[in-house]
Amino acid sequence: MDLEFLNTMGCISWIVFGALAGWLASVLTGNSGRNGCLTNVLIGIVGAGVGGVVFSFFDSTGVTGFNWWSFLVAVVGAVLVLSIFNFIRGR
Repeated sequence: MDLEFLNTMGCISWIVFGALAGWLASVLTGNSGRNGCLTNVLIGIVGAGVGGVVFSFFDSTGVTGFNWWSFLVAVVGAVLVLSIFNFIRGR
């Protein structure tokens, strides 16, 4: 996994990026009322990593910075994370 994207985004950018991606993923999976801001940030950041791994299986780039493609990758990854979490919790 290529971690070069970590050098292109600062800490504040990751928090904003994670919050937006996590919030959208929680809305798409029906978890928006149960997640707080910190949870959305964490889900978005973890989702960016998961999305990057998933997209690498299809010979595509993952998160490359603060752009639309990276946002899509992060949201897809966050939706996967939340879906697995909901499956485990039995929702």
